[in-house]
Amino acid sequence: MAALSVWFWNERFWLPHNVTWADLADPAPGVEYPKAGHLLSALPLAVGIFAVRILFERFIASPCAFLLHIHAASVHWRATPNPVLEKVFTSITKCPDSRRLDGLSKQLDWDVRKIQRWFRHRRNQDKPSILTKFCESMWRLIFYLFMFTYGICFLWKCPWMWDTHHCWYNYPYQVLTPGLYHYYVTELGFYWSLMFSQFTDIKRKDFPIMFIHHLATVSLISFSYANNMLRVGSLVMCVHDASDFLLEAAKLTNYAKYQRLCDFLFVLFAVVFFITRLVLYPLWILNTTLFESWEMIGPYPSWWLFNSLLLVLQVLHVIWSYLIAGIAYKALVRGKVGVIRFSSRISLYFALLTFPSILTTTEKHTHSMMLPPPCFNIGIVPGFL
Repeated sequence: MAALSVWFWNERFWLPHNVTWADLADPAPGVEYPKAGHLLSALPLAVGIFAVRILFERFIASPCAFLLHIHAASVHWRATPNPVLEKVFTSITKCPDSRRLDGLSKQLDWDVRKIQRWFRHRRNQDKPSILTKFCESMWRLIFYLFMFTYGICFLWKCPWMWDTHHCWYNYPYQVLTPGLYHYYVTELGFYWSLMFSQFTDIKRKDFPIMFIHHLATVSLISFSYANNMLRVGSLVMCVHDASDFLLEAAKLTNYAKYQRLCDFLFVLFAVVFFITRLVLYPLWILNTTLFESWEMIGPYPSWWLFNSLLLVLQVLHVIWSYLIAGIAYKALVRGKVGVIRFSSRISLYFALLTFPSILTTTEKHTHSMMLPPPCFNIGIVPGFL
């Protein structure tokens, strides 16, 4: 294990030339640098966030939903208990093809349409209620709004907010401040809590994909913390957090059937998304990570890795913006956004290609919202994107 650890944390890969982990391990009195061990504090924080979420959804979100006449709708048509079909449903497929339907029809002596109806009713039993989705979205709205507000208040007083050259002055010997530590660890704790909640929430078909996403996000946030790229990481988090809470607000108004307000909030989300992802991100973030850092510290192996991921993320921003623009156009022209469905496939792309603090938004658990056909699928990763 020791040899594996030494290989993984090879300082020639993670740090600039002529810098070693030993140089960062023993700073001057009163000075603190990021250390991987600091991230262990995110685990108890994640448990606390998860507990707060449970209390929030039960005692705050649920009463708010009832005030808006949102209730947990009961399933009117339940599938008749059948061991054979239940085994196929849980172990093989939830949507059997025609060949399997014919085989089940002969085995049970049931009409094919009756079997199709059974599977449809059984699938509906597992769908989360509008009340459940409302409570989840309200929790995320509060958390994202809190983190964005905290990020703005914190960064407003930081020199690298106004001059991105400060992201690289004396790098990596940059002091870890309490505000920056709390910002990072809280975001990391939130993603750990998302991993915990996947095992207690209603199981969705994208469970493995979202688990991989959360795991990748946690890993990448940890790496960016360990090699002290916190300053530029905090800027990326703030840029991406700017639109997340607006999307959750739009979903809440959709669940509450305030269609005009939903349309307005979605269009506002789209505008903020375009400004932050297509203007601020490339002209502010990519400019400093690609050009300013090259001039001030020069490239090194992990520099190439992080910037490659940031460029891939920009490509995804363009794709997402195109899809969001289509939905926003429908909202303006047709007067109805409908509901947004997050695609598991695109969520997987986020999981594999995005750099965390450099990572985030869309989700995060996948929230089901349906667009009128033809349907566009939009994936957004929770936290940073």
